[in-house]
Amino acid sequence: MDFSLSEEQELLQETVRGFAMNECPPATVREIFDGERAAEPALWKGLVEMGVAGLTVGERDGGAGLGLLEAALVAEVLGHHAVPVPFLGHTLAALAISEGGSEAQRALWLPRLASGEALGTIALGEGDDLWAPASWETRLSDGAVTGTKRHVPAADRADLVVVGTAGGGLAFVAGGASGATVEDVATVDRGRPLSTLRFSATPAEPLADGAAQRVCDAGLVLLAADAFGAADRLIRMTADYANTRQQFGQVIGQFQGVKHQIADMAVDVIPTRGMWWYAAHAFDRGTDDASRAAALAKSHVTDRAQQAARDAVECHGGIGFTWECDVQIWFKRVMQDRLFLGTPERLRETIAATGGW
Repeated sequence: MDFSLSEEQELLQETVRGFAMNECPPATVREIFDGERAAEPALWKGLVEMGVAGLTVGERDGGAGLGLLEAALVAEVLGHHAVPVPFLGHTLAALAISEGGSEAQRALWLPRLASGEALGTIALGEGDDLWAPASWETRLSDGAVTGTKRHVPAADRADLVVVGTAGGGLAFVAGGASGATVEDVATVDRGRPLSTLRFSATPAEPLADGAAQRVCDAGLVLLAADAFGAADRLIRMTADYANTRQQFGQVIGQFQGVKHQIADMAVDVIPTRGMWWYAAHAFDRGTDDASRAAALAKSHVTDRAQQAARDAVECHGGIGFTWECDVQIWFKRVMQDRLFLGTPERLRETIAATGGW
């Protein structure tokens, strides 16, 4: 059996990779981190024109009709290049409407999301590490939601916000709806800002039961893929630095200790690709272990990615701890991926509980 990517999947990655290399070099990301300009809207527009906004939206609704695996392959490239776009929230919002929307809701929103006319996002987190549907307390009553959601991406410009509600449900709120206020918060990754959203009897429409877990599972897979891409970039950056930085008259890459550390980084990270590939495959096929595979992939990949980020800083030496070193950009992306939708520790607790351990 051939487990490699298809030609179409490889072409998808190459196309997005070419766009990222040309339109989002490290200097552009650095300007955003330095506050010299906001996250570039042209980057998202360019990806929209390539069809990225509607990857998982069905063809009848104007999308590409592809699966989560293809979306995860795009996430890997975006993580590798630290592209500051609202891909995660938009993809999950479109998935929520696809999975839980009525015919009327799908007809209204999916073509607009797929074409990029509307930007979607998700509002799931509440409090510290409270991401799972069972922990949501935001109330949906009489067509309105009341509660507070934290760590919401692109909340200030989203046209559609999918909200997790008490009892493990989902509802959606149109951007700019009455009773909704947005509060910017300091975030680790300056390229992907997050906000707090407060709802006070804000008009909302419910989505069908059962979609919430699917949305969360998909998010875990996309975060694992993004973190993998970022970690892979850190390994390459560190190897390149070790082959140019000289100490005691020779490049430090010739020192056995440095060789071993970089090799350990690669051995820790690269084999985890199979975890999120399989988790995406399980999601697309609806297998019984799909939720478990998603949680395992996100918890393990982001853990290994964060360790790789720490090792990258160490291998860079003193400069690795400075703002001027680009390592911090990918380190912080990995940190946000690790925390969003649940820490590895919380996810492992869930895995153990569902497995009867």
